[in-house]
Amino acid sequence: MPSHIAPSEEAIDRVRALLPGRPDPIVLIDGPSGAGKSTFADELAAHWPGAGEPLLVRMDGMYPGWGGLELAAAALAEELLGPLRRGEPGTWREWDWARDEVAAVHTVTPGRPLIVEGCGTLGPAARFADVAVWIDAEDDFRKARALARDGETYAVQWDGWQAAFERYVSRWDPRAHAHLLLRAEHERVVAAEGTD
Repeated sequence: MPSHIAPSEEAIDRVRALLPGRPDPIVLIDGPSGAGKSTFADELAAHWPGAGEPLLVRMDGMYPGWGGLELAAAALAEELLGPLRRGEPGTWREWDWARDEVAAVHTVTPGRPLIVEGCGTLGPAARFADVAVWIDAEDDFRKARALARDGETYAVQWDGWQAAFERYVSRWDPRAHAHLLLRAEHERVVAAEGTD
């Protein structure tokens, strides 16, 4: 099972085509665990088409523990993206998983491109997205990838995390907020369909 999924050029180009002309677009990338969000975000950041270097924030660093998906989704909207949209600095709290506590508070100044990837980005924060991306994949494929990547630490948490993710999806219907739907197939992330 591949642990690395390479985004197709078409998928990256589809995101580029949706970017607004201003210097501070917000791109949110959501989808279930193991679907290739992190790799896609890395590729988009590395081949950013506009002026300025985008800041990449990962939700994995924001969840306050295994039960923190909804809390991080709310914090993304209230503490980071809301202030940035008002032209004010936003913040996000980095979680120390080993110590089970906040490790640092990061300040993000407005005026530069921002990519946020991870489960929960298209919940309450969806209204702030200039480009909202949903990446999906078959359940067995996702689970095999995620466990190959994160090992036993994640294996014992998989069912609980998946249940929390399903509650989040039921509450927020994040896929419906996506401007672009992508799908991980074998070793590639490809454009599935557009929802503009």
